[in-house]
Amino acid sequence: MNDFDVGSRLKELRLRYGMSQRQLADAADVPHGQISMIETNKSSPSVASLRKILGGMNIGMSEFFEPESPQSSDVFFTPSQLRDLTSRIYSGREGTVGKITLKQVGDARAHNLQILHETYEPGADTGDDMLEHVASEGGIVVSGEIELTVGDRTAILKAGDAFLFKSQEPHRFRNVGDRPATVISACSPPYL
Repeated sequence: MNDFDVGSRLKELRLRYGMSQRQLADAADVPHGQISMIETNKSSPSVASLRKILGGMNIGMSEFFEPESPQSSDVFFTPSQLRDLTSRIYSGREGTVGKITLKQVGDARAHNLQILHETYEPGADTGDDMLEHVASEGGIVVSGEIELTVGDRTAILKAGDAFLFKSQEPHRFRNVGDRPATVISACSPPYL
């Protein structure tokens, strides 16, 4: 799972939807060359850019990253059973800073609910491009400190503090502390 090929997956979906690179770029309102650069893995999109491009095909991040996810009746999960989404989203992507680890509980699409165990190393940042998507999300900081910006509001949340907001508001997570921060979050419908 750590070698997810964003470029090949984007090309596969674009062709399935019968779109040229130019048509997808126009539908997503991105520069024409950006699609080609991503498909040939010459550029890694930020989460915000990828979300915008996928919107041009009316599909979400969950469908992009879990195309053949088998439905499971599992109820209980050990740490080793959590699905590591880290390399799919933040590994070397433009705009992000520092190490961010994201691990998902079960099949988010089957339940229309994404539960994540998130770890932000000191200095980790989801990027200058604020995240925006159709959902509601909330979470609790388990350890460390995380700076959360939602719209024009910013707060530094410490262990025990929580958040809940509509994800259409631009938002950003940053670890401004000197030790790792751990957050347990939920998002519905699934974002990643």
